[in-house]
Amino acid sequence: MSLPAGEVTENTLTELAPLLTAGDVIVETGNSFYRDTIRRAEWLARQGLVLLDQGTSGGIWGLEIGFNLMIGGSREAFARLEPAFATLAPPDGYLHVGPSGAGHFVKMVHNGIEHGMLQAYGEGFEILHASDFTELDLRAISHLWNQGSVVRSWLLELAERSFEKEPDLASIRGYVEDSGEGRWAVAEAIDKDVPAPVLALSLLMRFRSRQEDSFAAKVIAGLRNEFGGHAVKPQE
Repeated sequence: MSLPAGEVTENTLTELAPLLTAGDVIVETGNSFYRDTIRRAEWLARQGLVLLDQGTSGGIWGLEIGFNLMIGGSREAFARLEPAFATLAPPDGYLHVGPSGAGHFVKMVHNGIEHGMLQAYGEGFEILHASDFTELDLRAISHLWNQGSVVRSWLLELAERSFEKEPDLASIRGYVEDSGEGRWAVAEAIDKDVPAPVLALSLLMRFRSRQEDSFAAKVIAGLRNEFGGHAVKPQE
């Protein structure tokens, strides 16, 4: 199964379970909340069924280079299906990470880290783009940084591709969606008293990207005008 988290996954499991026989294994490869996965695995186990939760990374490029798989659940079921995981993943690209829920938990944290990395790259390239050095080539800089620099990564390779297609990204609206994992990772950090300011702020910046105009920013502009006479810009 590879479905969106939440109701559609819940309903599909409910419909699927009666059609299976004891010992059958369901591999849930979506981005479900790990606590839901634990509950579902226990429910299926009472019916003699096994649920493996497979956190999956690699995006559309997984079709070409293989998927990174983070798998939770029964070790026995994992061993039975390991040839399939080995086929789907690049070398060393899959791992049994723990009991039920662990696969989706590790993927949740993975996506929280991804939020922070994307935000850092986005802010860095915006500083370059706004620079007085107007001839900076962002595609070339992306390529340069991937040649041994400490910030080299696959994401930078994708940035290079993106800037090559459109140097100013003029046709792309700065609207950034999220599918839940970043929110859950931040909530988990709060629950465990783990300071995670980068992950939290990266998530909040995604919310900001969806606003046509920020009411909070309007309040701040109005207050600055009131207490200091600072100029405000009229709504266009």
